[in-house]
Amino acid sequence: MKKPDEEPQDQLSVTPPRTWAAGVPAVVHALEYSLQQTSPLKAGVDLLTMNQVDGIDCPGCAWADPSPGHRHRNEYCENGAKHINDEATTRRITADFFREHSVSELSRRSDLWLNQQGRLTRPMVKRPDFDHYEPISWNDAFGLLAGELNALDSPDEAVFYTSGRASSEAAFVLQLFARAFGTNNLPDCSNMCHESSGFALHETLGTGKGTVSLHDIHHADLIFLVGQNPGSNHPRQLSALEQAKRNGARIIAVNPLPEAGLLRFKNPQKPRGVIGRGVPIADRFLQIRVGGDLALFQALNLLLLQAEDARPGQVLDHEFIRANTSGFEEFAAHARTLSWDDVLAATGLTRTEIEQVRDDVLRSRRIVVCWAMGITQHKNGVATIREIVNFLLLRGNVGRAGTGACPVRGHSNVQGDRTMGIWERMPDSFLDALQREFGFDPPRAHGLDSVNAIRAMREGRVKVFLGLAGNFVRAAPDTDVTEAAVRTCRLTAHISTKLNRSHLVCGRTALILPTLGRTERDVQAGGEQFVTVENSMSEVHTSRGRLEPASPLLLSEVAILCRLARRTLGDTVDVPWERFEADYGTIRERIGRIVPGLHDFNRRVVRPGGIQLPNPVNEGVFRTAVGKALFTRNTPEAPHVPDGHLLLQTLRSHDQWNTIPYTPNDRYRGIHGSRRVVLVNPDDVKNLGLTEGQHVDLVGVWSDGIERRADDFTVVPYPTSRGCAAAYYPETQVLVPLDSVADISNQPTSKAVVVRLEPTVARGTAGQGASASV
Repeated sequence: MKKPDEEPQDQLSVTPPRTWAAGVPAVVHALEYSLQQTSPLKAGVDLLTMNQVDGIDCPGCAWADPSPGHRHRNEYCENGAKHINDEATTRRITADFFREHSVSELSRRSDLWLNQQGRLTRPMVKRPDFDHYEPISWNDAFGLLAGELNALDSPDEAVFYTSGRASSEAAFVLQLFARAFGTNNLPDCSNMCHESSGFALHETLGTGKGTVSLHDIHHADLIFLVGQNPGSNHPRQLSALEQAKRNGARIIAVNPLPEAGLLRFKNPQKPRGVIGRGVPIADRFLQIRVGGDLALFQALNLLLLQAEDARPGQVLDHEFIRANTSGFEEFAAHARTLSWDDVLAATGLTRTEIEQVRDDVLRSRRIVVCWAMGITQHKNGVATIREIVNFLLLRGNVGRAGTGACPVRGHSNVQGDRTMGIWERMPDSFLDALQREFGFDPPRAHGLDSVNAIRAMREGRVKVFLGLAGNFVRAAPDTDVTEAAVRTCRLTAHISTKLNRSHLVCGRTALILPTLGRTERDVQAGGEQFVTVENSMSEVHTSRGRLEPASPLLLSEVAILCRLARRTLGDTVDVPWERFEADYGTIRERIGRIVPGLHDFNRRVVRPGGIQLPNPVNEGVFRTAVGKALFTRNTPEAPHVPDGHLLLQTLRSHDQWNTIPYTPNDRYRGIHGSRRVVLVNPDDVKNLGLTEGQHVDLVGVWSDGIERRADDFTVVPYPTSRGCAAAYYPETQVLVPLDSVADISNQPTSKAVVVRLEPTVARGTAGQGASASV
């Protein structure tokens, strides 16, 4: 790795993609990166307490931990180790750094370089018409931010954004502050990752969350992995899949790319993962065209209906359908109109391949379907998940052990944020509970989600942006539009641990408010504190940092929000902000009286394993509009791709966490030394008149007639689906139109961008070009 003051230069080399994930190399890479960031002692403290009872919750994905007593002493993956020690780095950003580097200069740096500078250590402000951040006291920072908020003509001119790195306590305090201030403008990272899951599951099952546990994964007969890459994005899921395989499960992987983690897993914690061949993951791999998943599940559902016709009473679970569902007859009639020609064109699969999956289904009593953003980030994302629910309902695969719907969240507490009220359209039941508990009437009008917040900033309707963790500018679509919108604000403020691009896209005035990380001890007036988080399987548990803070000037997320609320609201609402800051247990007491399932929160959450939130579906209760699970009719559609164009999906590299790359490598896919690559099927490379290693610009084409361009990418022939391509996010977010969103959920369509590849005429900015050694 380069020294933190050196910008990595692109030196692309390409090797064959890996056919297995983890193993000894994962251990080596995890330790190598960790020890480049921090001392062996600190790395050891982090890793040995990570995901343990009363330890540090991994700040990476939201995969569930095994129950207490069944956890490995090293209960973490390669990427989790990198995530946690990236935060625990010994590198520091001081006031001298900002004196030496202007905002303009920093804006030209890569995301990788910015992250490698280390931890933020003191509050900073960028004044109007000045190009440097300078130190500011906490008191003055709160006064500046509170003054701007109170000067707004309407509370709805402010936006309060949250990422999944925030704790549940901080999320609760933020939404309480925002609503006491008078707005429901609470966009969050869910708007850009799993919003389609929430809308689809709410409508069809009456819950916005998944319905499975680790026990269900372990004891399923058949597991679908659809539109996800567990080897890089949820690596500990591979251990659960390994257990399922040992118990006899079959796994069907559905993905445009043959990812290493879908093929074989070498568990580095077991001898066969070190010296053996490991465990094959996918018994069947369907290399689907991007956006073809809706057609696939519609075809499977038609085949199941036809199998029932041939063997009446032996295929569908009629008792379950009669007792627990509504809309079956209408769904079945619609399903029988499906065109096989449309299915094969949309999926790129053969009918035989799909019929083989049907046969797997008919042999299986217990089925789980897992999915991630390869499903949600499409125009038909909601419809696709509704069709997955149809598939599960046909054979009664919800509410029973070993069955269910499993949206796999990619950020550690993103689900917990939503439970705590971080949503622009929380139901009246939650708002009524807030009113009873705190004595003020929360606003009832729906607020702004992430896409609508950008639109509102662009139109001058939002003047203050406050971000709690995350990297909003790089996570959002349509990069140029988003950056221009954010710059219209009077004030932007970010509560952050490390420097990122969002700090450099400033309103007229900008604040950096540095905060404690999860790895650090959090000592308040009431003593040492812990926080809580919720994983993908609705388990709420504690997280307690062990390291000394990176700077004595850091405040916790809770402390920053409580002090800001006191300064902004004064005594206009009866909320004990000072007590909340001093003792997070007082926050949990209030949460326990508001959030169903979290009663007696303080006592129950400290028990080993924490609290399992109730899921009504698993009790046979469906809180839908009709009180039953809903079959739905979904219009089959696939993206239209003109001749000479490809359908691009954005994706993360293996050495990346959300918007932040840790190195310029993606070793599972065989990409080393550069991120500006576009992965294209070899036949498409030939048919488009391109050559291996050629430099091209990616030109996005959409219905608004505006061409969006990402310059200077190297063509890498790769075994992706015909007619499809892939490139790394966030570099390609510039190609995702702000108005290209999923129906119903308003989620950006980052997995389905129509592009053409134009030969690069002139190289872009320094560091973007790549010399290919392929």
